This record gives sequence, C-alpha cells and structure tokens, in this order.
Amino acid sequence: MQDDDASNPGFLWVQQGEALWSQRTGSVARSCADCHGDAAVSMRGVAARYPLVDAKLGRPITLRQRIEQCRIERQGAAPLQPDNDTMLALSAYVGLQSRGMPMQVVRDGPAQRFYEAGRALFTQRQGQLNLSCAQCHDDRAGQRLGGSVIPQGHPNGYPEYRLEWQRMGSLERRIRNCMVGVRAEPFADDSFDLVELELYLAVRANGLAVETPAVRP
Repeated sequence: MQDDDASNPGFLWVQQGEALWSQRTGSVARSCADCHGDAAVSMRGVAARYPLVDAKLGRPITLRQRIEQCRIERQGAAPLQPDNDTMLALSAYVGLQSRGMPMQVVRDGPAQRFYEAGRALFTQRQGQLNLSCAQCHDDRAGQRLGGSVIPQGHPNGYPEYRLEWQRMGSLERRIRNCMVGVRAEPFADDSFDLVELELYLAVRANGLAVETPAVRP
C-alpha cells in the first residue's frame, strides 16, 4: 500500500495538503505558496531536518510546530490541534517533498542537551507496567507483540496512515498511545517532553529515507 501512491490512503491527506498550500487563510489572507512558492522546490529536504533548534526560541521545534508558527505569525490563522486534519494534511504534503531523502537531524551544538533529555526519556521506566521505550524498541525489536513485529521506533514516515486508526496520525499521537499501553499518564499535547523525545527518535533514524506518508499496521 505504501509503495503504490494510488493505493496509499495517506495520499487523501496529501491531496488535501496540496490544495491547502495555495489556499489563502487567516486574517491577512495569505497562503503558504505566497511565501514559499512551489513546495516541490522550497520544501525539498525540509522534513528530513526536523526537529531542529529554532534560533529565536532557543529550543527545538517539530515540523508541525513550524507549520503552526507560520500559520499564526504569517497568516494570522487560529492554532490547530496536532491531529487536526488540516495540520496532518499540510504536514504530509510538506513531508512528501522529502520522500526518499535521508534523515539528517542535527544532535550537536544547541541541540545536544535536548537530545540527551530525549534519550533519558527513551530509557526511563514508566507506567504501571514499569516499561521504557528502549525495552520494546531496542531490546525486543524484531520480535512480535499481539501478532505485529515490534519496530525500532524510527519516525521517518510521519504523519502516517495506521490501519488500526483507519486514518492519518501524528508521531505525538503514537507516542501517547504507547504511554497508554504501558499504563502511564500520556504527555499533554503541548508538552516539551514530546519534542525532546521526538528529537532523540529522529536522530536515531538519521540516514534512513523519509517515507512520508508511510502506512503501518
């Protein structure tokens, strides 16, 4: 399904994102294309570099947060929830422009301390089951859980279409699902812990090709 664009259900969101790219919105009635032009040119390779440190904020932000930043500051548009269809569509369309390119997320310099915080979260036991991310996605990667192969947790296909959800979803949603699975209190939507963990996961995936929009069980 992922390899055939005509069969990949994620392309329903990509098509919506392509339309949104040229749609003027917000209080200033500006579109993404008004600033960035042809996404196939201006957005090529962008998704492969996120999360990255925003110089003005002094901390890393995700691709979704960058899109949200542009919407609020440049378009005068209202903020969106992470798994709002508009946000998923724009993220998928921008991500598609980097498909096939290697992940190349920076972990050094200003990003280093946030990367280390993300690594600590990855190895921290939590929840009533007292499990860490690493115990599944490192120690038991390739084994099976509930009939499905346990992956290494690489985020190079998000936003992705999950068959269990029957729709597109963000990496944030997947992380929170895992936390619920170990009976832990999931991070809030705006938790910076999510960003630090996503940065660590993205660095682990460096060198792998961007697969957005991926299809997973």
